[in-house]
Amino acid sequence: MDESQYGARDKRGYWKPDVPVAYPPAFVWPLQPKRFLTWIFAVPGYLFPWNGLYFLITLGFWYFLTPSLETMKTLSPGWITYLLLRNAALVFVFVGAWHAWLYIGKKQGTSFKFNGNWPTRTNPSFLFRSQTLDNMIWTFASAVPIWTAYEVLSLWLYANGTVLGMQLSASPVYFVVLALLIPVIRDVHFYCIHRLIHWPPLYRRIHSLHHKNINPGPWSGLAMHPGEHLLYFSGVLLHFIIPSSPIHALFHLLHAALSPAQGHVGFDKVTLGQAKAMNTHAYAHYLHHRYFNCNYADGVVPMDKWLGTFNDGSGLKSEQKSN
Repeated sequence: MDESQYGARDKRGYWKPDVPVAYPPAFVWPLQPKRFLTWIFAVPGYLFPWNGLYFLITLGFWYFLTPSLETMKTLSPGWITYLLLRNAALVFVFVGAWHAWLYIGKKQGTSFKFNGNWPTRTNPSFLFRSQTLDNMIWTFASAVPIWTAYEVLSLWLYANGTVLGMQLSASPVYFVVLALLIPVIRDVHFYCIHRLIHWPPLYRRIHSLHHKNINPGPWSGLAMHPGEHLLYFSGVLLHFIIPSSPIHALFHLLHAALSPAQGHVGFDKVTLGQAKAMNTHAYAHYLHHRYFNCNYADGVVPMDKWLGTFNDGSGLKSEQKSN
């Protein structure tokens, strides 16, 4: 596909799509029921492809790759290690697929790539001077263990009846509604903790590690300081105080673990052939990495717009510094 039909590059080689960032028709007034329902079921839309895919993976994990609640009543190294390895394998395959297609195989070159440069291998601010290696180390040494720790705690509490667990058969409508709302809940939680860690003392000690990725790639999504991982995955604690099932908690954590790869992919579109392309919806978060103080969340809930931190990408100066 010809990227010039969808946007342009400035004199420094930065890609900018013609269509500015916009929020979906979810929180608008007056209400627009037809547009809302179309967006819910469209492809791409709210359910498909990403939220639906993450939920299908969650169901597969729960029914086929998670020990029984009876087993998880007792904390033991066996099933805890199993969950850790299971989660690491998922991240390796899922994030690795993005990276292999776009950055190793370079299947579309730099077409639709926001920053025309490839991840650096000579920057001393990264471990071993390699951005990709640095990102992978933080992902597997910190993100996956902390995600797994929250999962172990959640499943152990459900297994012992300590939290308000519920079954699909007991309240199917509530079950479905809560599952549908989890990505929305994550938007609000992410905005709040993201603004918190941009507070200068926390930024210097914690969040600056993630912002070394001015030119992000798929592995940049979970490349965070352990302190940030503790905050980032803490959204699952909601399920300790409201009626929910282990499936909801798993979906919450898995959504948090997998969605950053898409948001940090570094490309506006992934081409699927000569005439087809998939929009990654990554531009809003790319602008955050490049300009630092905007677009703290980029999902369904227009938190940035309501609180004055939204940037749709129009009218930006190419030469503006990232931080």
